[in-house]
Amino acid sequence: MEMRWEASVEAQIRSAQERGEFDNLPGAGKPIAGRGVPYDESWWIKSFLEREQVPTDLLLPTPLLLRRRIEQLPDEVRELPTEQAVRAVVADLNAEVLAWLRNPSGPRVVVRPVDADAVVRRWRDERRKSVSPAPVAEPPVPRRRFWFRRRRAT
Repeated sequence: MEMRWEASVEAQIRSAQERGEFDNLPGAGKPIAGRGVPYDESWWIKSFLEREQVPTDLLLPTPLLLRRRIEQLPDEVRELPTEQAVRAVVADLNAEVLAWLRNPSGPRVVVRPVDADAVVRRWRDERRKSVSPAPVAEPPVPRRRFWFRRRRAT
Protein backbone atom coordinates (compact mmCIF):
# COMPACT_ATOMS: atom_id res chain seq x y z
CA MET A 1 0.00 0.00 0.00
CA GLU A 2 2.83 2.38 0.87
CA MET A 3 4.51 1.65 -2.46
CA ARG A 4 1.38 2.65 -4.38
CA TRP A 5 1.22 5.96 -2.49
CA GLU A 6 4.88 6.70 -3.19
CA ALA A 7 4.41 5.77 -6.83
CA SER A 8 1.48 8.17 -7.24
CA VAL A 9 3.42 10.99 -5.57
CA GLU A 10 6.44 10.33 -7.81
CA ALA A 11 4.17 10.34 -10.85
CA GLN A 12 2.69 13.71 -9.86
CA ILE A 13 6.16 15.20 -9.34
CA ARG A 14 7.38 13.84 -12.68
CA SER A 15 4.36 15.25 -14.55
CA ALA A 16 4.82 18.66 -12.85
CA GLN A 17 8.47 18.65 -13.92
CA GLU A 18 7.49 17.87 -17.47
CA ARG A 19 4.97 20.73 -17.47
CA GLY A 20 7.75 23.06 -16.22
CA GLU A 21 6.12 24.01 -12.92
CA PHE A 22 9.45 23.79 -11.11
CA ASP A 23 11.26 26.09 -13.54
CA ASN A 24 12.27 29.62 -12.45
CA LEU A 25 11.30 29.19 -8.79
CA PRO A 26 12.59 31.87 -6.40
CA GLY A 27 15.78 30.73 -4.73
CA ALA A 28 16.63 28.22 -7.44
CA GLY A 29 20.37 27.59 -7.54
CA LYS A 30 20.96 29.35 -4.23
CA PRO A 31 22.19 27.60 -1.09
CA ILE A 32 19.65 26.70 1.56
CA ALA A 33 19.58 29.39 4.26
CA GLY A 34 20.90 28.26 7.63
CA ARG A 35 22.65 25.18 6.33
CA GLY A 36 25.84 24.48 8.24
CA VAL A 37 24.73 26.65 11.17
CA PRO A 38 24.29 24.94 14.56
CA TYR A 39 20.68 24.32 15.57
CA ASP A 40 19.01 27.12 17.52
CA GLU A 41 15.75 26.45 19.34
CA SER A 42 14.46 29.97 18.72
CA TRP A 43 15.34 30.08 15.01
CA TRP A 44 11.74 30.68 14.03
CA ILE A 45 11.41 33.71 16.35
CA LYS A 46 14.60 35.23 14.98
CA SER A 47 13.57 34.61 11.39
CA PHE A 48 10.12 36.10 12.07
CA LEU A 49 11.61 39.26 13.59
CA GLU A 50 14.01 39.62 10.67
CA ARG A 51 11.38 38.92 8.02
CA GLU A 52 8.74 41.24 9.52
CA GLN A 53 11.38 43.86 10.45
CA VAL A 54 10.14 44.10 14.04
CA PRO A 55 12.42 46.35 16.11
CA THR A 56 14.22 44.28 18.72
CA ASP A 57 13.82 47.12 21.23
CA LEU A 58 10.23 45.99 21.71
CA LEU A 59 11.49 42.73 23.22
CA LEU A 60 13.34 44.47 26.04
CA PRO A 61 11.88 44.47 29.55
CA THR A 62 10.20 47.73 30.55
CA PRO A 63 13.01 49.20 32.71
CA LEU A 64 15.62 48.63 30.01
CA LEU A 65 13.30 50.08 27.39
CA LEU A 66 12.79 53.17 29.56
CA ARG A 67 16.53 53.58 30.08
CA ARG A 68 17.12 53.34 26.35
CA ARG A 69 14.46 56.01 25.72
CA ILE A 70 16.10 58.25 28.33
CA GLU A 71 19.47 57.81 26.59
CA GLN A 72 17.94 58.68 23.22
CA LEU A 73 15.98 61.68 24.55
CA PRO A 74 18.46 64.37 23.38
CA ASP A 75 18.27 63.04 19.82
CA GLU A 76 14.48 62.86 20.02
CA VAL A 77 14.01 66.47 21.14
CA ARG A 78 16.76 68.00 19.01
CA GLU A 79 14.48 68.91 16.08
CA LEU A 80 11.48 70.05 18.14
CA PRO A 81 10.52 73.66 17.40
CA THR A 82 9.53 74.96 20.86
CA GLU A 83 10.42 74.59 24.49
CA GLN A 84 6.83 73.55 25.26
CA ALA A 85 7.16 70.64 22.82
CA VAL A 86 10.39 69.54 24.54
CA ARG A 87 8.75 69.73 27.96
CA ALA A 88 5.75 67.74 26.66
CA VAL A 89 8.01 64.92 25.42
CA VAL A 90 9.87 64.86 28.74
CA ALA A 91 6.57 64.88 30.66
CA ASP A 92 5.29 61.88 28.66
CA LEU A 93 8.49 59.96 29.32
CA ASN A 94 8.42 60.85 33.03
CA ALA A 95 4.79 59.66 33.22
CA GLU A 96 5.89 56.28 31.85
CA VAL A 97 8.80 56.12 34.30
CA LEU A 98 6.54 56.95 37.26
CA ALA A 99 3.97 54.38 36.16
CA TRP A 100 6.70 51.75 36.09
CA LEU A 101 8.05 52.87 39.49
CA ARG A 102 4.56 52.46 40.99
CA ASN A 103 4.22 48.94 39.63
CA PRO A 104 7.70 47.60 38.75
CA SER A 105 8.04 44.51 36.61
CA GLY A 106 11.02 42.84 35.05
CA PRO A 107 14.61 43.06 36.26
CA ARG A 108 15.58 45.48 38.99
CA VAL A 109 17.17 48.32 37.11
CA VAL A 110 17.52 51.85 38.44
CA VAL A 111 15.33 54.19 36.41
CA ARG A 112 14.74 57.77 37.52
CA PRO A 113 12.54 60.51 36.05
CA VAL A 114 14.28 62.93 33.73
CA ASP A 115 14.99 66.53 34.79
CA ALA A 116 13.00 68.60 32.30
CA ASP A 117 14.98 71.77 33.02
CA ALA A 118 18.29 70.03 32.20
CA VAL A 119 16.87 68.69 28.93
CA VAL A 120 15.56 72.14 27.97
CA ARG A 121 18.91 73.72 28.85
CA ARG A 122 20.74 71.25 26.63
CA TRP A 123 18.16 71.76 23.85
CA ARG A 124 18.71 75.55 24.01
CA ASP A 125 22.50 75.16 23.92
CA GLU A 126 22.30 72.91 20.87
CA ARG A 127 19.93 75.36 19.17
CA ARG A 128 22.34 78.23 19.79
CA LYS A 129 25.23 76.25 18.35
CA SER A 130 23.31 75.13 15.28
CA VAL A 131 21.76 78.54 14.59
CA SER A 132 24.86 80.63 14.15
CA PRO A 133 24.31 84.23 13.19
CA ALA A 134 24.31 84.84 9.48
CA PRO A 135 27.44 86.60 8.28
CA VAL A 136 26.79 90.27 7.83
CA ALA A 137 27.60 91.33 4.31
CA GLU A 138 29.51 94.57 4.11
CA PRO A 139 27.74 97.21 2.10
CA PRO A 140 29.25 97.83 -1.30
CA VAL A 141 31.68 100.72 -1.54
CA PRO A 142 29.93 103.53 -3.36
CA ARG A 143 31.61 104.76 -6.49
CA ARG A 144 32.64 108.34 -6.32
CA ARG A 145 30.84 110.46 -8.77
CA PHE A 146 32.50 113.60 -9.85
CA TRP A 147 30.34 116.64 -10.35
CA PHE A 148 32.49 117.79 -13.17
CA ARG A 149 33.28 116.14 -16.48
CA ARG A 150 36.72 115.36 -17.50
CA ARG A 151 37.85 117.15 -20.54
CA ARG A 152 39.13 115.26 -23.44
CA ALA A 153 42.61 115.97 -24.51
CA THR A 154 42.66 117.14 -28.04
